[in-house]
Amino acid sequence: MTASAQPRHITPVAVVGPTASGKSALGISLAHALDGEIVNVDSMQLYRGMDIGTAKLPVEEREGIPHHLLDIWPVTVTASVAEYQSLAVSAVEEIMSREKVPILVGGSMLYVQSLLDAWSFPPTDPSIRARWEAELAEVGIDALHARLATLDPGAAAVIEDKDPRRTVRALEVIELTGQPFQASQPPRDAPPRWGTRILGLRTSPEWLNPRIARRTEQMFSQGLVDEVKHLVGQGLRADSTAGRAIGYAQVLDYLAGGLSVDEAQQSTERGTRRYVRRQRSWFNRDGRITWLPADAPDLRHLALHSLP
Repeated sequence: MTASAQPRHITPVAVVGPTASGKSALGISLAHALDGEIVNVDSMQLYRGMDIGTAKLPVEEREGIPHHLLDIWPVTVTASVAEYQSLAVSAVEEIMSREKVPILVGGSMLYVQSLLDAWSFPPTDPSIRARWEAELAEVGIDALHARLATLDPGAAAVIEDKDPRRTVRALEVIELTGQPFQASQPPRDAPPRWGTRILGLRTSPEWLNPRIARRTEQMFSQGLVDEVKHLVGQGLRADSTAGRAIGYAQVLDYLAGGLSVDEAQQSTERGTRRYVRRQRSWFNRDGRITWLPADAPDLRHLALHSLP
């Protein structure tokens, strides 16, 4: 085989960072430059029909770049990090087998780690889980999440305070293993899977908060309420994984009479800012990330220059 016929070495690139920081646009730019394909690492973009509220790029804005792991689940499915990990690892390796560069784009923290690290998920114990679910039914999610915060502040900082399923799961793992929930996760100082180069978009609240406000306003003006009404007809419920997504939870509350539409929009914006604080805290602890200023005038050039 001649040197020119040698297969090229493929190293995936991950683009992570907070919501509304420009990950999707940078991912598209890198895919063009590196002959790559996008692998979604946003947990809510896995759901079919959840388009406006997740800022999912329409097909016409994907610039011909193939996207993987979008729209794979109906809104009635309970999200599973373990199932996502299996699907995403297969997608990345299939892309690499065709000598294309996987560009992993998203900010869902546990999903990013499940893909980039060799994370073997802890076992389950139905009796322990049932006991925590009974306590959830008795005291409510706020009190149960507060209980998690006393046992494992690190886990409580990552898991949304209105997420009963992951709160119960964390408490189950803590009881099963006798260790904090995060101790079951692999350390983030080992080389990432496939030698992936991880790029993070650094933002300041002064720059990002107005973008969050504009994005939230656009979602509501572009028809988020009608999107949620349509998804209710497909089985979307407030107590489901999809129904607890930021924006969707607030619109469901509006449709149930608990909020005005203006209050739903304001609550969505506040919830997004809270989630961004969690994302910053999570990703800042990962020393493998090469950070880039999200507001750089030539972000694509900076990103490519940072790659080997």
